[in-house]
Amino acid sequence: MNFISYLIIGALAGFLAGRIRRGSGYGCIVNCLLGIVGGQFGGWLLRIFNLPEPGGFWASLFTAVLGAVLMLWIADKFRSK
Repeated sequence: MNFISYLIIGALAGFLAGRIRRGSGYGCIVNCLLGIVGGQFGGWLLRIFNLPEPGGFWASLFTAVLGAVLMLWIADKFRSK
């Protein structure tokens, strides 16, 4: 995939992660940015656990949503302190 598709999938993942984690309160733009970072984080986690990186749109979106939800959870932990 190219760079633009990574941005689109990451932004969509951030939006979906914001919907999954109700009450995150960061707003759509920050959720999308966290989704882009979370997509990279999700791919990194797959490599850590020696799982194959996904191919295709839906598998990449799932990985990015998983990473974005984790990033929102981590951001919530820092925000609450």
